[in-house]
Amino acid sequence: MGKQNNCDVLVVGDLNVDLIMNKINKMPQIGEEQRADEMDLVMGGSTAIFACNIAKLGSKVEFMSKLGDDSFGKFLLKEMASHNVGIDSIITDPSLRTGATIIFILNNDRMMVTYPGSMEHLAIEEITDEILESAKHIHTSAIFFQPLLKKNLADLFTRAKEKGLTTSMDTQWDPEEKWNLDLEAILPHLDFFLPNEDEFIRLAGKPDLDSALDALANHNTCFVIKRGAKGAIMVHQKKRTEIAPAPITEIVDTIGAGDSFNAGFIHAYLNGKDLESCLEEGNRTAAVSTTAAGGVQGIVSYNQVAEKAEEMRRLKK
Repeated sequence: MGKQNNCDVLVVGDLNVDLIMNKINKMPQIGEEQRADEMDLVMGGSTAIFACNIAKLGSKVEFMSKLGDDSFGKFLLKEMASHNVGIDSIITDPSLRTGATIIFILNNDRMMVTYPGSMEHLAIEEITDEILESAKHIHTSAIFFQPLLKKNLADLFTRAKEKGLTTSMDTQWDPEEKWNLDLEAILPHLDFFLPNEDEFIRLAGKPDLDSALDALANHNTCFVIKRGAKGAIMVHQKKRTEIAPAPITEIVDTIGAGDSFNAGFIHAYLNGKDLESCLEEGNRTAAVSTTAAGGVQGIVSYNQVAEKAEEMRRLKK
């Protein structure tokens, strides 16, 4: 008898609160005080945003992370459950404090300061075979804020592949800008790599996108490079596909747009779509996510994303 899957996607990674300061008069400066005309306290974390949005699109999701036993941790458990994300695998540790990010937004630019807290303490040993065997796919993100997970990523993905899972990762930015991730060890076990252009170039240690792609062309991984206002590029088995950004009629903020892209792409893949369709669905999901504050408010359902994206396309004509 084959393994029984309890969820479509096991999502492993960061979960924290985001305190968003929007419509500020000026980016914060040392020794000065600035004003924000809007403030929101929302669930944050790159991987958590992915989990909530792929769940809203219709995938069954189980989330694994580590929280402190504090008010932020309780808030996050409630928020994740409210988005139909499974929380049985989230570990609460009373000796830790839940992480938090303060986000300053001025027009379409943003600056972030993160206290990692509990997210730094999730170890690969806590991701048991039983947890892996419950899923069809595993996704992780924000690797540089999770040192215990980062140093064993190749082992995690190897175990996942041995158990029949497909795999995806989006590293996010390295706050120390060292970019010391062993891609040569990880990529043979990674089906989808979904960084943005700047991250990918730095991870590859090359001066531009083309040379970075060339340097890693020997791997069978599907590279999906997000380029913001320039759209996205997908390279798989030396076939290159480029897509323009989906039309957006109003941008509230871009928090979680890349994670929403990942959610749209992986959800389409798990539903049997071809890779070009996955790219299109990732693109439109990212666009719709920018129409509301925070990373998860803009996405309601698969049909809502399709209808909102089509509405914006018509209005942009």
